[in-house]
Amino acid sequence: MTPRISRENGLLVIESGRLILREQSPAAAAVLAEAGSAGIDWLDGAPGSGTQIAAKMVTMTVEAGAFLPGWGLFVIHRSADDVALGGIGYHGPPADGSVEIGYDLTESARGSGWATDAVLAISHWSLSLPPVNTVLATTDPGNEPSQRVLARAGFSRVADRDALWAYELTAEPAGPR
Repeated sequence: MTPRISRENGLLVIESGRLILREQSPAAAAVLAEAGSAGIDWLDGAPGSGTQIAAKMVTMTVEAGAFLPGWGLFVIHRSADDVALGGIGYHGPPADGSVEIGYDLTESARGSGWATDAVLAISHWSLSLPPVNTVLATTDPGNEPSQRVLARAGFSRVADRDALWAYELTAEPAGPR
């Protein structure tokens, strides 16, 4: 399924099947970085630790003067009720045709395919952009749930990056299950 792309208040929105990915402004990211809700209704009351870390990465990028809109943090929302389930986003803008993604779900959202759907949506969007021909993701060797997400999304294991297992997707994914 091809994601539907729009903008809300100038921020990118990616809609795909049962989820919506909403780009977070630097101001919202600063709130999320401190475990605040940023005015978002979270499934478990607050963003997960991975989403908080990603939000901190956005604020550090802003402080360094290197932030590029569209290449930061997105909150994963259920389409049915707009409740936030986690975060997904980029570790930075594309470099040499490649972009790295990371994702996190709140505890209650895990195990229901939300991460796979979010990875498919952001990967499909990323690979439709001219500067991107590869989407990269890394996991800790023991993070089997994340590795299964990447396999379901069509990623292939490639050479490790430091102590992390690396996965790449170089063609547009088929779409959510």
